[in-house]
Amino acid sequence: MLYHLFDYFDTLDLPGAGLFHYISFRSALAIITSLVLSTLFGKRIINYLRKKQISEEIRNLGLSGQAEKKGTPTMGGIIILGSIIIPTILFAKLNNVYILLILVTTIWLGGIGFIDDYIKIFKKNKKGLAGKFKILGQVSLGLVIGLILYSNDKVVIREKQFISNSEEIGLIDQEIIKETADGNLYYYKDVKSTKTTIPFLKNNEFDYKSIVGWFGNNAGQ
Repeated sequence: MLYHLFDYFDTLDLPGAGLFHYISFRSALAIITSLVLSTLFGKRIINYLRKKQISEEIRNLGLSGQAEKKGTPTMGGIIILGSIIIPTILFAKLNNVYILLILVTTIWLGGIGFIDDYIKIFKKNKKGLAGKFKILGQVSLGLVIGLILYSNDKVVIREKQFISNSEEIGLIDQEIIKETADGNLYYYKDVKSTKTTIPFLKNNEFDYKSIVGWFGNNAGQ
């Protein structure tokens, strides 16, 4: 929200408005805002939940220290959700497909947790939301996210493209062409792909095309 506002201010040459173009600056503001929200309002929300006796009953399992947890307020996830969603809306680029997907995912899963707590507290059902509905909600979200990532043209990866001949060089912006140690020329290009990376692995590139190959020729598009 503020990003788009200051982006407009930058077109009017307002001093300092250009800072909002730097993701590091906006990330720092988002972190500070999140800490302020959780610190200032977290305690108040917990006290309010405790005052309204919105707490989950502890089952008697005969464990030591079990009685101490009785009366602990639930639905505290509201604090976490607020500390994530509000700074994101304020400082992120809301026309970015990845930001929108993160917001939808956070709200969706937060909603499942809210329904689970609501059933436990107000419906007096200690089991909460049935497991099959939790799984259904999560699988449905996964399918929606997957389809959007697959079909949206703005979901791309930056891939290294090697230049094979001199004719190709003339079609490419000279400023983005680089050279490897062994003399090969290359540049980076944003392309639509089914590839992703897996953290902490050496050969960490995985292509979902191997899974969705039954789509035929459209699997890698």
